[in-house]
Amino acid sequence: MDRSDPDAPLIKVAGDLAFTTAGPLRAEVDRLLADRPPALVLDFGQLVFIDSTGLSVIVHAWREGQQSGTAIRLRDTPRFLETILDMTGVTGLLARPRPHARPELPGAGSAPGTSASA
Repeated sequence: MDRSDPDAPLIKVAGDLAFTTAGPLRAEVDRLLADRPPALVLDFGQLVFIDSTGLSVIVHAWREGQQSGTAIRLRDTPRFLETILDMTGVTGLLARPRPHARPELPGAGSAPGTSASA
């Protein structure tokens, strides 16, 4: 992992991303997203193999990033992974824009005892 850019921490994924190895990556993604950086970069330059569990980590990162306002960026994606992402629709998912504003707490900005009305 590389934190030299605090606005876009980088996780390098190497070797196999499968059932037996996906857990630690998911935990690292969750840990980094807890800080709500503007972006999180996943570098797949040394990825050799990915299964459905590995793919689910990418989708999980995107979903959690959407909720926290963090863009998920993939870097150095090997051709086989590009094909899998295209075939499964994940490419389109990742291309969706993230929400413009980070979510506010319920009731934020209104005085106690009042409700917002249009």
